[in-house]
Amino acid sequence: MGFDPENQSIPSLSQVGDSSSGEISSVKQPLIKQNHHSPENYSVLAAIPPFIFPALGALLFGYEIGATSCATMSLRSPTLSGISWYNLSSVDVGIITSGSLYGALIGSIVAFSVADIVGRRKELILAAILYLVGATVTAVAPVFSVLIIGRVTYGIGIGLTMHAAPMYIAETAPSQIRGRMISLKECSTVLGMVGGYGIGSLWVTVISGWRYMYATIIPLPVIMAIGMCWLPASPRWLLLRALQNKGNVEDLQQAAIRSLRRLRGSVIVDTATEEVNEILAELSFMGEDKEATFCELFQGKCLKALTIAGGLVLFQQITGQPSVLYYAPSILQTAGFSAAADATRISILLGVLKLAMTGVAVVVIDKVGRRPLLLGGVSGMVISLFLLGSYYIFYHNVPAVAVAALLLYVGSYQLSFGPISWLMLSEIFPLKLRGRGISLAVLVNFGTNALVTFAFSPLKELLGAGVLFCGFGVICVLSLFFIYFIVPETKGLTLEEIEARCL
Repeated sequence: MGFDPENQSIPSLSQVGDSSSGEISSVKQPLIKQNHHSPENYSVLAAIPPFIFPALGALLFGYEIGATSCATMSLRSPTLSGISWYNLSSVDVGIITSGSLYGALIGSIVAFSVADIVGRRKELILAAILYLVGATVTAVAPVFSVLIIGRVTYGIGIGLTMHAAPMYIAETAPSQIRGRMISLKECSTVLGMVGGYGIGSLWVTVISGWRYMYATIIPLPVIMAIGMCWLPASPRWLLLRALQNKGNVEDLQQAAIRSLRRLRGSVIVDTATEEVNEILAELSFMGEDKEATFCELFQGKCLKALTIAGGLVLFQQITGQPSVLYYAPSILQTAGFSAAADATRISILLGVLKLAMTGVAVVVIDKVGRRPLLLGGVSGMVISLFLLGSYYIFYHNVPAVAVAALLLYVGSYQLSFGPISWLMLSEIFPLKLRGRGISLAVLVNFGTNALVTFAFSPLKELLGAGVLFCGFGVICVLSLFFIYFIVPETKGLTLEEIEARCL
């Protein structure tokens, strides 16, 4: 018998069950008793856009990293900057490189406050608008202060994107490919870095080239905004609003059904209502009908999840990752590649290596597991950082040592902290507090990133590059202890099993 949307019944919230009274209706009991759901039907073509357009936000984040590493060299050149204020101090350079990260910090705070109100889709539309405004202001900046305003504005878009993109992808992707989709978001970031390095290398020897580096990317936020306006809201977010009585329940349920059909394609027409009913039952059983309080983030299971997630993103940044990415061309110039174009081209090689190693991580992560990749990758980072520090202290005349150390660092990072930190962020938090928990973790990530990026240039002058990179190596050793004793293995576990076993 064919599906008739007019006659198909949708259970009311009372039919789904009253979690506050402890009653569990028959609608939800089979769902909870089963160890797994039946495979979801979906169209591959329909599943691509809900990944592509949010992933554009991650690509724009990566592009900013690559382009800025080249733009700082252009800005400081008396002959190529095209400005009268090119004589920038190390603090000025630190402000430029970390300006977008301070903006991301602001974006993370905004996301914590409004993300569950406006939804993931509208948050990404706002991020695209901020990307567009930030890139335009940066490209036309007549003075240093306006340049910083543009960088901060762009950074707010980054903060919103890195909060909303993984959540939108996770909530809209079919369960069979959800983990791969979230991991592939990191590939988008790395692809953006490669693009930033590549375009930067084209403009770095041109007068006012730094302006063109930022102007080149302007069309992408427009495409992202149009794409997100076209995509539907997350069905899970719509149903969460319905459960929490934040709108007309029937209208929100019907909107969730329409959204699911668009996200999965024509193959789900007959089963969309059934899947929406299952999601409603699961959300009700998990107690999602009540809003989480701020204090709950620092209690029980969520506190442990926050410790794991916060620790991973903290060590991800303080082990030197921002410094290597933003200052790779400058490091290579110091290592003997005197021409800016030569250093930038080798930075492109670093970006290609990041992309390749991220692809390897995506392929093996569900086979090898999170902990082995973290422990192995971070061990490689330790060796590379001490090797890089040794170059500056002992091996000044062998630039190949610096290049080899950078390549080893990048490869090791992309097998460990790069993709796994963001993947575990989406796995480790209890469902009810996932949005706010991820907001806090992103806040820690960008706050530490901004601090390390700002402090690197002054500390490099004060302590010397050799001592600084050896210091990063010591911190990497400490992170190994954190991973070994604190971080659980979540390979092959459902989200419910992770909450039960690991928290």
